[in-house]
Amino acid sequence: MLSGRRLNLLNPSPLDIEIEDIAHGLARVARWNGQTHGPYALSVAQHSVMVERLFLDEWRGVVEVRWRMAALLHDAAEYVIGDPITPFKAALGGDYRTIEEGLQRAVYLRFGLPPVPPAPVAAAIKRADKTAAFSEAVALAGFTETEARRVLGYRRRVQVKDICPSPPDEAKNVFLARFSALQTVMETCTAIG
Repeated sequence: MLSGRRLNLLNPSPLDIEIEDIAHGLARVARWNGQTHGPYALSVAQHSVMVERLFLDEWRGVVEVRWRMAALLHDAAEYVIGDPITPFKAALGGDYRTIEEGLQRAVYLRFGLPPVPPAPVAAAIKRADKTAAFSEAVALAGFTETEARRVLGYRRRVQVKDICPSPPDEAKNVFLARFSALQTVMETCTAIG
């Protein structure tokens, strides 16, 4: 990693994970394999910020900040392994999932979260993730709403409009700012209670 850390993909240690590495990597990993409109690809960093906001909207603002952090970091493993499209992930099978899940657990542990969020939280993050994916498909990847609903299995009405991919450095900075704000609140809550 750029931080100088060495990360064992098969047995990742939370101690080898740095938020700067995550932000840098996610800001340079393209959603939709870069097959989107505009001068910049939508990065996983931008997607992650969108998912955290959608997650918060779903809970109507009444949710523990640690679960918002879990939503922001939901795709953090992709800073190392990239973001293959869903059909390719399925073709790769169990080994890919095992590596991805191990990395994700290590990331969550590194930042004071349980290795696996509780089922209701995980389900809400997944719904926010699916809303973001549907919105990205329609706004940037050339899907019609009907096609995106069919391909992604999206049944809800929520949609994010005006998604504007930004340069990697900007995406990194926005991601880090969001992380820092959430971390500050988490630390304050820990200190108080």
